[in-house]
Amino acid sequence: MYAHRPDPWQLADRWYEQRKYALTLAALPERHYRSAFEPGCSVGVLSGRLATRCQALLSCDREETAVAQARSRLAHLPHVTVQQRVLPGDWPPGRFDLVVLSELLYYFTADDSGRLLDLAVASLDPGGTLMLVHWRPEVAEHAQPGDAVHQQARSHPELVRIAEHTEPDFLLDAFVRSEQPAAPHRLSVAAAEGLR
Repeated sequence: MYAHRPDPWQLADRWYEQRKYALTLAALPERHYRSAFEPGCSVGVLSGRLATRCQALLSCDREETAVAQARSRLAHLPHVTVQQRVLPGDWPPGRFDLVVLSELLYYFTADDSGRLLDLAVASLDPGGTLMLVHWRPEVAEHAQPGDAVHQQARSHPELVRIAEHTEPDFLLDAFVRSEQPAAPHRLSVAAAEGLR
């Protein structure tokens, strides 16, 4: 797809995408994150927005053309690293307090998306945020529907959903990795600021 159009989904130009990105950032429960990972970053449009909320951001994509564009777009941000990685096998080492899986999991079979969810959860700090956003209508290239991957995440034993947004076009779910016992401030933005 990138061979024919540099931005196949018009991520930088469409109002649909800009609005979805704004909703994604608004649903993040923390104001700032120490270290974030965004696999499947495409040309880096969402990455640029996430970078405003992170001390360090690692973004990756499997497509060399997309990685080159993302690197160019984000070159002015020294705290952002863009790498070429093929998942699930090339999941990065290290710990994150934010993982964003946006428009990614439906390209994988249920087994592989489950493996990716397990990798994301295992790399999250306790109380860290996992964000999922996926297109809902059927697409021939998708191995499974967006609704299915969100249901898979909702049933993960180590994830607690703290926010959801449902539209005919896409689903958005924000989760935190559960703690034992769960810290109340991680489950409520208001509680974290002493409002309840």
